[in-house]
Amino acid sequence: MITIKNLYLKYIREYYALFDINLKIEDNEKISFVGSEDSGKTSLIRILSKLENFTSGEVYINQTPLKKVNFKSDLSVGYLPVNPIFLKKKTVEQNLKYILKSRKIDKSKAESLINEVLIDYNIEKYKFSKIEELSLYEKYIISLARLSLRKLDLILVDNVFDYLTEEETTQIVSIIKEKFISNENLTSIVATSSEQIANELSSRKFYFKSGSLVQSLEENNS
Repeated sequence: MITIKNLYLKYIREYYALFDINLKIEDNEKISFVGSEDSGKTSLIRILSKLENFTSGEVYINQTPLKKVNFKSDLSVGYLPVNPIFLKKKTVEQNLKYILKSRKIDKSKAESLINEVLIDYNIEKYKFSKIEELSLYEKYIISLARLSLRKLDLILVDNVFDYLTEEETTQIVSIIKEKFISNENLTSIVATSSEQIANELSSRKFYFKSGSLVQSLEENNS
């Protein structure tokens, strides 16, 4: 369970990126943060991914303060940011190998896992492509494939959809839904400005405006 109490994030002077956020997310829930640009949804995603420090308040994961949670040993967290991080001069295969090497997967097993995920995502053609040669859309697909190499407890998806064409958005939403949202043992949080995307990728929505949580709706989406 993720518990957030009286959370504030203040950047400059009297400007609050997040203002008195209170919410609870149960294990394995499928959640969306919905709001326009600068509404606060990305700031909260970044806090939960431990990339942003909050000003005051409390954040707990399974009753442990977020700052004390080890994302390697305590909780496996996957994050899809707007600007994915790669070894840009390396190929797709080399980037995937790097992730598996950090997990101490032996070479033969790593080769097998990489080939499996490339086939699963229908991206075999990118195997020897350098990351810097790919489009943002292609990088998102590679990022999701990379996340599939790990057994995740929580996936955080930032508002990547605003940077894609309608066709690309449909494809990315489909991949996230099939590979992650369908996993009953995974908690997911997706930030989006689109009500339609939120409906497809979540069963509960939290609405943000000007850094504040303004509304949440529960839905039973199939």
